[in-house]
Amino acid sequence: MEPKHIRDIFEQGAVLFPDFENDAAEIPWKPHPKWEGVFLKDLVTGKATGGKFSYHLVKVNKDFEVKDHDHTTQWEWNLIISGDGIFVIGDKEVTIEPGQTFVTPPGIHHIVSAGDQDLLLLAIFTPALC
Repeated sequence: MEPKHIRDIFEQGAVLFPDFENDAAEIPWKPHPKWEGVFLKDLVTGKATGGKFSYHLVKVNKDFEVKDHDHTTQWEWNLIISGDGIFVIGDKEVTIEPGQTFVTPPGIHHIVSAGDQDLLLLAIFTPALC
């Protein structure tokens, strides 16, 4: 078996549930409804978890960003899979790269900007975002 890049595992792997399986390769990327250059792949939706949590791949094209926003009720945990960029939370700005994680509590404004390459991250929300 040929080694895979971690990005491939998330984009093409399987999400296993006790009674079904989501094939990530078959889940389409969709443009974010608000932000140009940002795309979502909904790996687990709230429908599958009774609204308890959801998780999504988020791709931010190079030189684009997830603009300033917050989530009213959701905690958000992000894992940087590939690429690099900047995470801004409150007045703190942090350079992000693969392997780093960050947590955003409900009601806290934040921004995620891709650097000179596409940024891929796993975003987990509780309760579910969608």
